Amino acid sequence: MSLLDLLRTQPDLRVPEIARTLGVSEGTVRNDLDALEEEGRLRRVHGGAVINSQDQFQNNSFLRRYEQNVAAKIAIAKEAISLVENGDSILLDASSTGYYFARMLSERQNLRVVTNGFEVARELAQNPSNNVILIGGVVNNNSSSVSGLLSERIIEDLHIKKAFLSCSGFSLERGMTEIHLDEAQLKRKIIDSTELLFALVDSSKFGVEDMTSFARRDRISTLYTDSGITNDWVEKLTQSNIPFKICNK
Repeated sequence: MSLLDLLRTQPDLRVPEIARTLGVSEGTVRNDLDALEEEGRLRRVHGGAVINSQDQFQNNSFLRRYEQNVAAKIAIAKEAISLVENGDSILLDASSTGYYFARMLSERQNLRVVTNGFEVARELAQNPSNNVILIGGVVNNNSSSVSGLLSERIIEDLHIKKAFLSCSGFSLERGMTEIHLDEAQLKRKIIDSTELLFALVDSSKFGVEDMTSFARRDRISTLYTDSGITNDWVEKLTQSNIPFKICNK
């Protein structure tokens, strides 16, 4: 297996783990990563790297989000997948954080997954033991997602134990917020059909209030964030009795 193939299947691996898997020294791995970065084939992040492929996704909008705050999203996804067991029924949104989460689930078997995200569905469908449902509706090309009334009606007929949702902004006053109205409305329906809501919120989202709120803070079962969160926000979450977990990069 090549270094690039390894990173495609396990994007969370750090340099020591890559070295052990490939049977080479850490110095060799670092040199190879540096060379591939110079070629424009990947981008170095804290402890490892992320593949930089224009062909990996259906549109450039999703690619740009995929390349933002990579280490934070990987840390959150790596921690939150401990909540998923073989045979679980879960729901993932169309966010780039949700995509990293999906990639981390490669070793889980027999999952039943509902999603409105093209890239999330494509990733999880690579495991033939999974039953992946891409809900229908209006295609939003700039977010690689599906939303609208048809999607909402499908969600209404489902009962989902665990939903893993991200957002474009989070505040104590408005909870989880979204830029796109249709996405926010669909996520409200998802929350109505879900027992447990796990919020995947990287530290750059705190204090940001986007157009539409879709989840009050008291609806969140646990909020997962990264070590970039400020002490001020740690105090605010604690005082507000919001269960949260800080995931180290």
